[in-house]
Order: sequence, then structure tokens, then C-alpha cells
Amino acid sequence: MAQEFVTARIKGDKVVVFLKPLCPYCVMAKDVLSKYGFKSGHLEFIDIAGRDDMSEIQDYLNKITGERTVPRVFIGKKCVGGGSDVKALDKGGKLEGMLKSIGSLQ
Repeated sequence: MAQEFVTARIKGDKVVVFLKPLCPYCVMAKDVLSKYGFKSGHLEFIDIAGRDDMSEIQDYLNKITGERTVPRVFIGKKCVGGGSDVKALDKGGKLEGMLKSIGSLQ
């Protein structure tokens, strides 16, 4: 069930962030991504906190990304890491190009 939930949301032309709202690294990722102008429906924040299958979702994220922690940020179908990783990509000038390459920006 968790696998289907995760794989159904990861799409080649959108950014998906699995997060918990009180996590400071999740807030960091959300803040960085929110400053970009995304096309409608091309940025999705998925709150897994409090879900009955939260642990299973994190187990599956670990299986496909090598990390169980949140946030897990997917640009297209590629996981680019967590909050610090997204911030570093933005600071290094690489994030915008990655977002443009999947056609998610306006």
C-alpha cells in the first residue's frame, strides 16, 4: 500500500516532497521550493505525519532513496535528497535548471 501511494505521486514532470510539517529541514525545503513559479499541479507537498502508514512510507522511501528521513524531495522521478540538499542546489544555481528540465516552471 505504501509503495503504491509513493509511486503514484512521483511523476516525471513534477516536484514531490514527502514531509512532516514540524520538521525544520522540511520547512527549509518547502521555503526554498516555494520561491519558484511552478505551473499549477507541478509542486506537491505530501504531509505523512500522523498517517497510519507513515512508517511504511518511510520504509519504502528508504528502499528507493537510501534514506528514511524526511523530507525526501523528488524532482521528476529522481530523489535529490532532503532540505539541506535542496538549499545547496538552489545556492549553487543548479536547482532552477533542474526544475526547468522537467518542465515544472511557468
